[in-house]
Amino acid sequence: MAVIDTPLPRAASSFRSEAEDLAREAPTPAELRNDWFLGGGLVVAVVISDVLSFIAGYGSFDEEQSLPLMLLFSLLMTLPLVMRRRFPITVALIVNAAYIVGAELNAIEYYVSQIALFCSIYTIGAWVNDRRRAMRWRALIIGAMFVWLCITTFRTATEPIPEQWEGYGGVLTPALAVLLLMWLINLFYFGGAYYMGERAYDSALNRQALANRSRQLEEEQELTSAQAVALDRVRIARELHDVVAHHVSAMGVQAGAARTVMDADPAAAERALAAVEASAREAIDELRHLLDTLRDESQEEGEAPSTVGLACLPQLVRSVEAAGTPTSLRFIGDQIPVPDFVQVNLYRIAQEALTNARRHGGPGVTADARVRYSPGAVELEVTNTGRVALGSRAGLGTLGMRERATAMGATLEAGPRESGGYLVRVRVPLGSADTP
Repeated sequence: MAVIDTPLPRAASSFRSEAEDLAREAPTPAELRNDWFLGGGLVVAVVISDVLSFIAGYGSFDEEQSLPLMLLFSLLMTLPLVMRRRFPITVALIVNAAYIVGAELNAIEYYVSQIALFCSIYTIGAWVNDRRRAMRWRALIIGAMFVWLCITTFRTATEPIPEQWEGYGGVLTPALAVLLLMWLINLFYFGGAYYMGERAYDSALNRQALANRSRQLEEEQELTSAQAVALDRVRIARELHDVVAHHVSAMGVQAGAARTVMDADPAAAERALAAVEASAREAIDELRHLLDTLRDESQEEGEAPSTVGLACLPQLVRSVEAAGTPTSLRFIGDQIPVPDFVQVNLYRIAQEALTNARRHGGPGVTADARVRYSPGAVELEVTNTGRVALGSRAGLGTLGMRERATAMGATLEAGPRESGGYLVRVRVPLGSADTP
């Protein structure tokens, strides 16, 4: 019993474009064990069916046909299925060949054997990764069954009409109806096996693609979490450096000055120590605010972890002058709204630039800070006189300035001036800055 089958279109898959290079994974030990259960169950079922069919006289059995021959072909059609996932094509060839030969010898079982045929063709479509090879072998097997069915149909059509059908009038005779029914049943039978095998293979690839995507998402999530932690650490380190470096540097200079003039000018030493005390309190206040902000889980991404801004620059300049570095500050242009995030970063850049001027400029260093407002942009420029430490690598302060500029979408220029000293210039395009 067979029919030629027209290959049906493969099912569309939303993940197939992502899984073009995927192949179905090898069967798991559990799946291989299930094949043994399937094959063993079919062996038991076909033996029982053979015995009952032989006793009842069902099917194509002749009275002279021996039961061992029927059992032989039944075992050839069911027992190989225990290896169906390991050798799908070989198993299918054995099962279908045994069916044809057994049917020709009138020693075939018509119930369990149909399940075996279906499983054999289905398994090729569901488990052979070489899709061209799977299609060719299924076409060959179905073609062979088609040829055999044509021969069987011709043989049936040329045999004498059974007595119960003699004298039947009508276009569709009982014999023709039986043949048409046999063809239709086999058409849907083998077509269904072909189609379901294709769907099973596509579904397996989809599951693998989904599993791969899930693993990639998990890995990306872990990487994103690690990057977020690293960025938070960098952010905390940058804030701590900007707060601590400036105030501690100023405190060191003022404490040294107080120690130098303590005997000769107690009043000047007292003023220097008062400045040290003020710097310490400012540092503690900023550190406390920074820590409170970091503990606040409601803080949004990119929110400034500080309250300082451009309005605090005059106070910054006064503290720098108190530490012994004459500094001027000018605001140029009409003031425009500047986001808090940008104001904090500009303040910290100015703070770091002035701290570096005091630390590296040498004796007699002076500094100048300018804030320029223009349509759609704000620019900070800090220059200082004095010497430049040539050949020294960029420290954490310079790295922090560049990170702040990048976070604002700004351009940063930092380097020695031709006329001497150092220049730090940062321009923030407010219209396109990545600000909250």
